[in-house]
Amino acid sequence: MDPGDPPSARVHGTSPSLPTQARSRRAPASSTAHAPQECAIKAASPPKGAPAGDVHDIAVELHGITKRFPGVVANHDIDITVRRGTVHALVGENGAGKSTLMKILYGMQRPDEGTIALDGATVELHSPADAISRGVGMVHQHFMLADNFTVLENVVLGAEKLHGIGAKARARIKEISDAYGLGVRPDVLVEDLGVADRQRVEILKVLYRGARTLILDEPTAVLVPQEVDALFDNLRELKSEGLTVLFISHKLGEVLSVADDITVIRRGTTVASVVPSQTSPRQLAELMVGSELPSPETRESTVTDQKMLTVDGLRLTATDVDGVQRAVLDGIDLTIHKGEVLGIAGVEGNGQAELVEAIMGIRDPDAGVITLDGADISHAPTRKRREDGIGYIPEDRHRHALLLEAPLWENRILGHVTEAPNSKGGLLNPGAARRDTERIVTEYDVRTPGIEVTAASLSGGNQQKLIIGREMSHHPKLLIAAHPTRGVDVGAQAQIWDQIRAARREGLAVLLISADLDELIGLSDSLRVMYRGRLVADADPCTITPEELGSAMTGAASGHLEGTADADAPADADTDAPADTDAPATAEPADEAPAGGEDR
Repeated sequence: MDPGDPPSARVHGTSPSLPTQARSRRAPASSTAHAPQECAIKAASPPKGAPAGDVHDIAVELHGITKRFPGVVANHDIDITVRRGTVHALVGENGAGKSTLMKILYGMQRPDEGTIALDGATVELHSPADAISRGVGMVHQHFMLADNFTVLENVVLGAEKLHGIGAKARARIKEISDAYGLGVRPDVLVEDLGVADRQRVEILKVLYRGARTLILDEPTAVLVPQEVDALFDNLRELKSEGLTVLFISHKLGEVLSVADDITVIRRGTTVASVVPSQTSPRQLAELMVGSELPSPETRESTVTDQKMLTVDGLRLTATDVDGVQRAVLDGIDLTIHKGEVLGIAGVEGNGQAELVEAIMGIRDPDAGVITLDGADISHAPTRKRREDGIGYIPEDRHRHALLLEAPLWENRILGHVTEAPNSKGGLLNPGAARRDTERIVTEYDVRTPGIEVTAASLSGGNQQKLIIGREMSHHPKLLIAAHPTRGVDVGAQAQIWDQIRAARREGLAVLLISADLDELIGLSDSLRVMYRGRLVADADPCTITPEELGSAMTGAASGHLEGTADADAPADADTDAPADTDAPATAEPADEAPAGGEDR
């Protein structure tokens, strides 16, 4: 559909204007681009009551939900109606209040005002146990599994009274797994499972407890395209059995492909309910941020002939669960020049994390040479590498980038204890660190009541902006960015991409690892594919497509990948293609939050 076609929406407040006509990610912005058109969404009362259908078809109804925290109103007068047996998507920018709202529905938070109705009956939820007893289950973005337990042990933990812990429990797990196509293996240790398998275990956990309404918080954030397809098959199977799914996601193309209804939250309140078949990714994104999105830009190459990082013959072995030593990195050779972004594609668990850890000095390689700006750092300690100019954005911000219960200014010091402004004369300088944290908060638009609040109180996107501000503040020569925009919204995504592009123009070398193939293709100057600890393929980001790249990630292709995309093709006027919205030059909304990266 064209951007001017009206989505079916109920909106209160002012209708956002629509963006200019869509252009291809790689096409230059035309000087004759169409002027923005007004979206045909009429101002009205907030979305209330049931969509078309009998009141008995309503699974969840939230009315007038308001939740306040010190200095922050997380939710204000929120109204949402969810039809039974549907996938209902909830979208909004970071800090919009989506995860806080879902915590209220799951009994983790108590609303200050408003009512909750489940299956037509008004209820008060004092704890997750109350929600579970009424058929509501939640799969958190950050999984709640014990790595050293088996799948069966994780599933029955806390629910031993249902089917015991032995044969009856195993039979019930297998029954649920088969019924919904989850393919869960009860006796496997969770630590041996990939991300997609862990997610299916979390889904099975809530089904085991009798959930008829499932809340999925950012379920595709860590999945590659093939895994996303499998998840959506699972969701359709759940829906066909009459279950209801509340789906929080930042990926607009995915939302539009799987949802039956979409509710948009902006600044803590509901602003629209839309029908996916009658809206586009761009229109949806604008409802989320309330302004026109930036258009894709043409990027000239900034790659120089000066080598910043070279890795030659890198080999790293590890002992697996059976006590067998195997190579996790095998003969890795790569070079990154000043002003170059090298993207690494691969299904998680194929050696990307180990490659990052070897470059950072967290793991000591068995063989090979790592050179930074002409200096051999193969066996240098991590602090020395940091001081020599390596910036690091870890893939798991909670485990490796933040002290969640520490204030923001202390988190600003992490990883750079010996560097100015954090220290002077060998001693910490808290005053200077506080002042510089204030600067980062302002320059990187970290939305927070102040620098004395804990990192856990920030939404996920604001946590990520703080981390990136911290790393970029030390003017690194090399930036290792592992999933830099995972779980962040459209505005934060665009800001992060802009910061990386700006630093790249000034000569920054970037090693980019991401599960978002549009991000890899849009930001990278060159691409490599990692499979079973080896770099097996390379591609030109100007011609490769996400589908072709995804195929190579499964081991189906190797060598140089000849892409079929035409970089010079004129842009299509139809803005429905999700590639435009998910691509690095634009953005897409999301939300995470306070405690543990959930959303406030």
